[in-house]
Amino acid sequence: MAAEISIILPSFLRKSLKAYALKALIREHGCTLNRIGRSRNWQLKGTTDQLELVINDIAQSDEASWQWLIKKLSSHIEYSTHESLLALAKRNPNITVNELMAKANCTLAQARQIIDELEWLD
Repeated sequence: MAAEISIILPSFLRKSLKAYALKALIREHGCTLNRIGRSRNWQLKGTTDQLELVINDIAQSDEASWQWLIKKLSSHIEYSTHESLLALAKRNPNITVNELMAKANCTLAQARQIIDELEWLD
């Protein structure tokens, strides 16, 4: 079972236009989004897979005010194991070495090894 990641989103509503649509998009993928007390901060909880789906949907949307959330979520996702890197590459079969390095924050050698394995699996 994948571990749940908890991320604090400061000033979530103030940074995002169309916040209700963004909240619906986040919850659509199974993540939970709750306000922390009476503050303007929010907490997002979800697995790595769920957060990746949210990132992809935000990237495909036309809303410019949501782009800050991509950077915030990407910084909290970790691809520490070989299996998690391979799973990421399988979900994006046309991913390049540079894209994999940027997305997973891995080394060049790790990215090349994953791409090579992915090509041999076909």
